[in-house]
Amino acid sequence: MSAIARALDSDLWWSFRRSPVTVVSAVVALVCVLGAVLAPAIAPQNPFDLATLNLSDAFKPPAWDAEAGDAAYLLGTDDQGRDVLSAIMYGARVSLLVGVCAVIFSTLLGVAVGLVAGYLGGAADSVLMRIADIQLTFPSILIALLVDGIVRAALPREVHDQIALFVVIFAIGISAWPQFARTVRSSTLVERNKEYVLAARVIGLSRPHIMLTHVLPNVLGPVLVIATLNLGGAILSEATLSFLGVGVPPTQPSLGTLIRIGNDFLFSGEWWITIFPGLALIAMVLSVNLLGDWLRDALNPRLR
Repeated sequence: MSAIARALDSDLWWSFRRSPVTVVSAVVALVCVLGAVLAPAIAPQNPFDLATLNLSDAFKPPAWDAEAGDAAYLLGTDDQGRDVLSAIMYGARVSLLVGVCAVIFSTLLGVAVGLVAGYLGGAADSVLMRIADIQLTFPSILIALLVDGIVRAALPREVHDQIALFVVIFAIGISAWPQFARTVRSSTLVERNKEYVLAARVIGLSRPHIMLTHVLPNVLGPVLVIATLNLGGAILSEATLSFLGVGVPPTQPSLGTLIRIGNDFLFSGEWWITIFPGLALIAMVLSVNLLGDWLRDALNPRLR
């Protein structure tokens, strides 16, 4: 209870309550996350269970369409008779899973590289940062496409389909680590010359111990902000890859896959098949980005 009381009395909570946009963004993000996590329990239909699909229910418009709408399908159905609302909830599970895992992977890799480069300096710093600089000259989506293409060419199709989710996570994560590495490196360069680090050296602590227990906790603030901002970008990258047909397999469709499927019927009158997944993607990414913007400002001491 004391921890909760301290949290409610903190500057961060005060800043959160004073920002209506942040509160609304948090509510939207929470609804998206809960809808995705609880999809098996609250979704009207399992859209990927073939036994529950009925092709005669295909292309039903949203429920509010007085002529052909069906109350059982609030947002209508797609070309296979799948409930669009259920497909969005299940698709958001994949999008969030890929986005969160990709950000965790890029954060761990970037923080490790940044700590080593900033603390050791010298040749290690030069080599690692030049690698980061070279990668920053390429667009992230291009790197993700390159990684996915290499894996597709190296592995049989059956094997690739089995590990496609992990390939997408790796492809998106490996394209974002330089941002974390450069940020952590610059903070580590400042921290390594402070008194507490010098004292740790004097008493004989090893370099890994000093980096992990003394320097790392003091450079994690900016990393948290970057990770929050990158989450929206990772979800968009996954949606882009899936829209292009090189993301997750059709058996595990994400929001990008749903948008791609609906795009084929957009100009034939079945607009809801692509519009509603697109709106869900916009709401999810926008809410996460707005939360990231607030967190960046709230943790900046110059703006307090």
